[in-house]
Amino acid sequence: MAVVRAFKAYRPQLDLVEKVAALPYDVMDSEEAREMVKGNPYSFLHVDKSEVDLPLEIDIHDEKVYLKARDNLQKMISNKVYIKEKKPCMYIYRQIMDGRFQTGIVACASIDDYINDIIKKHELTRSDKELDRFNHVDYTNCNTGPIFLTYRHKDEIDKIVQDWTETKIPIYDYKSEDGVSQIIWVIDNEDIINRLSTLFDATEYLYIADGHHRSASAVKVGLKRRKDNPSYTGNEEFNFFLSVIFPDKDLYVMDYNRVIADLNGNSSEEFMEKVAEKFNITLYQGKGQFKPQVQRTYGMFFDDKWYKLEAKEETFNLSDPVERLDVSILQKNLLGPILGIDDPRTNSRIDFVGGIRGLSELERRVKNGMKIAFSMYPTTIDDLIEIANAGKTMPPKSTWFEPKLQSGIFVHEL
Repeated sequence: MAVVRAFKAYRPQLDLVEKVAALPYDVMDSEEAREMVKGNPYSFLHVDKSEVDLPLEIDIHDEKVYLKARDNLQKMISNKVYIKEKKPCMYIYRQIMDGRFQTGIVACASIDDYINDIIKKHELTRSDKELDRFNHVDYTNCNTGPIFLTYRHKDEIDKIVQDWTETKIPIYDYKSEDGVSQIIWVIDNEDIINRLSTLFDATEYLYIADGHHRSASAVKVGLKRRKDNPSYTGNEEFNFFLSVIFPDKDLYVMDYNRVIADLNGNSSEEFMEKVAEKFNITLYQGKGQFKPQVQRTYGMFFDDKWYKLEAKEETFNLSDPVERLDVSILQKNLLGPILGIDDPRTNSRIDFVGGIRGLSELERRVKNGMKIAFSMYPTTIDDLIEIANAGKTMPPKSTWFEPKLQSGIFVHEL
C-alpha cells in the first residue's frame, strides 16, 4: 500500500560530510544561519538558507535567494563535494542522542500516496511557508531536506535493519555539533531493497512526523512537473520525494512549551481566580522548575514562582483524540478564554519553546519580557497516529521531535 523505493542519491564525499551536513533550515533564522556558515564554505546552509550568501537586506523570498540556492548546489556537485550513487540504493540512518537510538530507512516516498492519504498528515500548513519550499525545490530541481516519516513498526523490517547494521560497515559515522551521533549505511543489495519495498507495500499507512511544509511543497512541484510533462509515466523522480522512515517505537517526542507576553488585561489576582475555575493550582515546593510527569498536568511560571496545574475533569473530552490532548485542554480553557490567544498559529502574543531548550529557558524568557510560561507534558506518538488516522489535525506546536534530521547528507534529484 505504501510505495517506498530506492534512488540515486547525491551524498557528500566521506571526508566532507561533517562540514556539509547541517540542521534543517527551519530551526534557525537567517542571522543564526549566517553565523553558522562562517568559515565553512561546505555547509549545506549555503543551499538550504542561501540568503547567507546575499546582502543582509535581501527578502528571503526574493527570486535571487532561490537562484543562489540552485547555483550553490550545482557548484557543490561540479566541485565534487557531492558524489552521485551509481545505482539506486536505500540507506539506514541511525542517530544516537543521550544514549537513545532512532534508526530509519532513507528512501523515496510517493506523491500519490500523499495525495491519496496513504501518507497521513496531522498538521495544517501555511501557504507562505509552502510557497517558499515549493520555489526552493523547483529552482534547485532537488529535494534537499528529507521528510520525517513514521509507521507502526514491523518485526521483519527491524530484523533487516539489525542484520545489516551488525554485519556491514557504515559509510558515515560522526558526531554533529550538537553531540548527536550520525551513522549511515548504504543498502546496495537489490534483493534486500526489493524485500524492504515489499514490506512497506504491505504497510497500511505512513505518517508525517515532521516536515509538513516540505512534503506539501514537494508534492506540488511533482504535480507541476506532471502538468509540464503530460506524457509522464509515473516512474520519473519528480513523482517521489526524499524521506527518512522511522518505526514508531524509536521516536522520542519532547514537550513543546508556551510563553505569553501579557495577562490580557487581567490583574494577577483576576488571572489566578479565572485559572482556578478550570484547574487545581498548587504552589510548587520542589527544587528547580516543575516538569509535568503525567498527562493533563502543567507547570506555570508566574510572578517568579512555579505552580502545578491539574486540569479539572470538566475541561477535557477523553473520547476525542484532539480534545483530550494537553495542548488542546490548555488552549481551550486558559490560553483562549483567559489570555485571549485566539489563534496560536498567528497571534503575536504567544511564542513556543521546544523541550530541548529546557525549562530554564522558560524562566529566562519570562524574566526578559514575557509575562507567563507553561511547561507541558509531551504529546505521544500514539496520539499523533490516532489523530492522523481519524483525519483530524493537531493544534499548532503540539510535537517537538529530537534529534533533528540533518540536511545535506542526501540530495534527491528530480
